[in-house]
Amino acid sequence: MMAQKILMSWSSGKDSAWALQQLLQNPEYEVVGLFTTISEEFDRVAMHGVRTELLRQQAAAIGLPLDIISLPSPCTNELYNQRMNTFIQQAKARGIIGMAFGDLLLEDVRNYREKQLKDADMAAIFPIWGADTHALPYAMFDAGLRTVITCLDPNKVPPHFAGQELTPSLLAALPADTDPCGENGEFHTFVFDCPLFKQPLNINVGECVTRNGLIFADLLACS
Repeated sequence: MMAQKILMSWSSGKDSAWALQQLLQNPEYEVVGLFTTISEEFDRVAMHGVRTELLRQQAAAIGLPLDIISLPSPCTNELYNQRMNTFIQQAKARGIIGMAFGDLLLEDVRNYREKQLKDADMAAIFPIWGADTHALPYAMFDAGLRTVITCLDPNKVPPHFAGQELTPSLLAALPADTDPCGENGEFHTFVFDCPLFKQPLNINVGECVTRNGLIFADLLACS
């Protein structure tokens, strides 16, 4: 049977990378591209605070094309749905049968994605759904995935962790009630090296800023 063409929702973080890695080993699917929503105002991934330039470097290191969907900030649900639906219909016209996501636990997020794609007669795929979030980071470490915390909620994670590499020792230092994958919004990450990449990305950690109650570490591409 011919593999079905799908797109991967790419946040720039560890869960997207891990989900993509699983999909590329699955003969049922052919991942033909990545897609990401960014803030028009800041030219960055909204929740991760990652510059679009670095997104493009990740996609080039993986060897997949990247579609970028620009959204205003703030963005109403109506406008978000409108722009996403336009993109979904364009993807469908290219022979795409579904879209994959790196979601792990949040039922409401999954339900929303499934409904949006079902309305367009497309599949929503969740290759790492239900994975043990306490074991998963260690599987990533063992596989050679390396990632930096780009955004965190200072009410849940110590502020000085922003810009630090996620490692076993850092996980051990997190507050006891923190989900190790940040599934409750504790933190977000940027992958700078993993088995998918042809070569690691060279980055520097720039200024850390507070915006909307969250702390963002500005990652800069090294020339």
